[in-house]
Amino acid sequence: MATPRVPGSGGERTLELPCGTSLDPHDIDLGMREYTCSCGETHAVVTDVHPPSRFFPESLVTILQETIEPADEFEEFGTPHLMGVVMEEFPEKVVTYDGSDDGGVGYAMLWVTDFDSRRLHEIVVELVVELMEHAISHAEDDTAVSEFESQMLEFDVSEFVDQYRRQREFESEHDHAL
Repeated sequence: MATPRVPGSGGERTLELPCGTSLDPHDIDLGMREYTCSCGETHAVVTDVHPPSRFFPESLVTILQETIEPADEFEEFGTPHLMGVVMEEFPEKVVTYDGSDDGGVGYAMLWVTDFDSRRLHEIVVELVVELMEHAISHAEDDTAVSEFESQMLEFDVSEFVDQYRRQREFESEHDHAL
């Protein structure tokens, strides 16, 4: 007799992590930010449903979305683009799972990294700062370029990540984005 199942959830699926350990993508839930692996390490977990505000204040996310026009099927700049930049920089440290046809998961895309979520957060910030530096270098306003470069000299990625992560620790369902 056939067993009832969610459409698209058939078949055993595994994802080989950068450490060599296998993971069943169905073990990842939408609230997860890290996966404690049997290899002894903790790996960052990101899904497409995680908003970019996981890494940046909403005000910066809005600027990125207004400034960057994606050249893909997405309507606006978002988490898939952030993870794409990470994958481009660290291709051997990030694995992906396309869950778009898998009715057994609540996401369309999953990324698992070789680094923990805090280190991933630092990497995302560093890479976006690099993108911003590249973009501002094309500005015709030398004052804006100088001001941005001056501000970046004072910007401490590690301190930003520490402060942001402390502030983003939501206490209840009434908390809101920064």
